Amino acid sequence: MKIAVLAPSKSIHTHKWALFYQSKGIDVKVYTFKDHYSENNAKQVPTEILPKVLPGKASYIAAAPALKKLLKEWNPDILHSHFISSYGLLGAIVDYKVHFVSVWGKDIFDFPKKNKLNEKLVRFTLSKATAICSTSHIMAKETNLYTDRPVYVTPFGVDLGIFHPAQEDTEFTEKIIVGTVKALEDKYGIADLVKGFALFNKEYPNSELLITGDGPQRKEYEQLATDLGISDVTTFTGKVPNTEVPNIIRKMSIFAVPSTEDSESFGVAAVEAMACGVPVVVSNVGGLPEVVVKDVTGIVTDKESPDQLAAAFKKLARNNEMRMKMGEAGVAHVKNHYSWIDNANYMLTLYEKYNLER
Repeated sequence: MKIAVLAPSKSIHTHKWALFYQSKGIDVKVYTFKDHYSENNAKQVPTEILPKVLPGKASYIAAAPALKKLLKEWNPDILHSHFISSYGLLGAIVDYKVHFVSVWGKDIFDFPKKNKLNEKLVRFTLSKATAICSTSHIMAKETNLYTDRPVYVTPFGVDLGIFHPAQEDTEFTEKIIVGTVKALEDKYGIADLVKGFALFNKEYPNSELLITGDGPQRKEYEQLATDLGISDVTTFTGKVPNTEVPNIIRKMSIFAVPSTEDSESFGVAAVEAMACGVPVVVSNVGGLPEVVVKDVTGIVTDKESPDQLAAAFKKLARNNEMRMKMGEAGVAHVKNHYSWIDNANYMLTLYEKYNLER
């Protein structure tokens, strides 16, 4: 089988899918625009750069003839486009023989609501797809506002060989480390996390806040921590290599994902934390309440609520047994539902189904 992936080459998700296909002996090529190109990823996965001659969405329309030519030359069995508002639109225009399209978040929650033209583009793209995929049930439901076609839920699971609890037995210490691994911007509720931790720290001074990731608002959040008097117990690590993320998570007592927008469509960070045996506190947006079993693997709070975050941290901090049980339940939950290998193999069964039907 030959699979063409139409998506940003520099996306960790694109690269993870492509490497999985290769591990299964499948020929794969990534088709991407130059400003989405990763030289390092292209060393591992064959990558074709598409011409970008017009601004905005027009660039995807203008690239259709070039993509059509490249696909004709390589003749893949399946074209899989990611992000319905961009590469998905390009794939729809090309109208390939077997075309999968995956929705990811803002492309379905926000883009079609901005104006009627965007809505028409989404409906057009969905109508041209052989199969439609979503990483969560809530996003599949949102997608069905624009099509009556079935939407397959293909979770973006985690590699359990990498994300797992610490190998050695560890005892709970008195120090509580609250943390997250996210891009530093408002949609991920980082300011709410800093404020919530500041309230928590007043009652639990032997606690620390560990924020891993980088983004346009990092200085703003660092200043907020200073203003709230918690800079001495707050660490901003910046971005770390993906290989280091599991080790960072395993240092935490509580993992927080207080996102503020429904475009947080799946919540892979929460799944990674649960796989590492760390209880999670998430907000009730997007796919977060879907991946976290409320009061079993974690606590669900209202969005934009530092008070509720602080209350959740306190509840977990004063009950070591609860944290341990939630951590164990999280590991079992991820093994049962969000194993990357199981989820990725499911995608392959869909490819085989539609390739045989062609």
